[in-house]
Amino acid sequence: MTAAPARADERVARVGLARRLIVRPELGAVVGLVVVFAFFAAQSEVFRSPAGIANWLDPAATLGIMAVAVALLMIGGEFDLSAGVLTGTSGLILVTLATRYGFGVWPAMLAGLVVALAVGFANGLVVTRTKLPSFIVTLGTFLMLQGVNLGVTKAITGTVQVGGLRRAAGFDGASALLAGTIQIGGTSFRVAILWWIAITALATWVLMRSRPGNWIFAVGGDEQAARAVGVPAARTKIALFMTTSVAAWLVGSILALRYTSVQANIGIGQEFIYIIAAVIGGCLLTGGYGSAVGASIGAVIFGMADKGIVFLGWDADWFKFFLGAMLLLATLANRMVRRYAEEVRH
Repeated sequence: MTAAPARADERVARVGLARRLIVRPELGAVVGLVVVFAFFAAQSEVFRSPAGIANWLDPAATLGIMAVAVALLMIGGEFDLSAGVLTGTSGLILVTLATRYGFGVWPAMLAGLVVALAVGFANGLVVTRTKLPSFIVTLGTFLMLQGVNLGVTKAITGTVQVGGLRRAAGFDGASALLAGTIQIGGTSFRVAILWWIAITALATWVLMRSRPGNWIFAVGGDEQAARAVGVPAARTKIALFMTTSVAAWLVGSILALRYTSVQANIGIGQEFIYIIAAVIGGCLLTGGYGSAVGASIGAVIFGMADKGIVFLGWDADWFKFFLGAMLLLATLANRMVRRYAEEVRH
């Protein structure tokens, strides 16, 4: 009787390049990126010009910074619905302290960072201690911050807007660092693009090459199993909420320095855009799966669609239709890729 051939250990088995690419979470986003770019580039010469690229990379950069942080949190199995309004809170703190109370721009930004970190810590602490869904906890934070933004801004200025940041001490240096432009091939690109690339690279390194990255995937995949093998689940989740808050502070500061004024309702509704970009980039709503690069690609798709619709002269309302369609298609694609990946492992 001939013995059956021994099956190779899957941990050391060679896996082809095509199979490795297929199971990558950002595959669907890459396909979507190519399709969307090809469509708008074929329709508009301005869209594919250097100036056009700079134009649609601008909104992609600020969205991408937030999408990457939100993606990390989603991989860890949680959501943050207060991320959008917190960008407004951070911007309001910066402008209000710098223009109404004599703070320089840098101390005002530091104060905003402290508040953002406190909000993120509070969100994470409540979620981990009470075991309430993060959806509910951060929805409550969203409503509270929205009320504070409106109430405090009206009490101080009598309106829903605070401005005049350009006259504050330290504005020029902070603006050049966060809201300035750089020249590439004779075209002006926003400095925020460099921040976005750096944050994406850092987040990718953390996820793929560090122990905290393993912890993030573990607590998002199965928190109880992660605890059983010694993963500090509570600390990991609190750190993820604080990371999202730091990203919101950075984006809020960038926008405040760019426009030199902030409205009390800025950022409201953007939290869903961040989540959609992360989902398009391959993140699962159930946690434990996704990538920072994919979230950034999702942000680029949004930037291209946002400006591409304008370049083609379409009604801007079609952008909302595009968001919904991309969300559904990305969710279906992610489900198929995830199912295939599980089959490959088994």
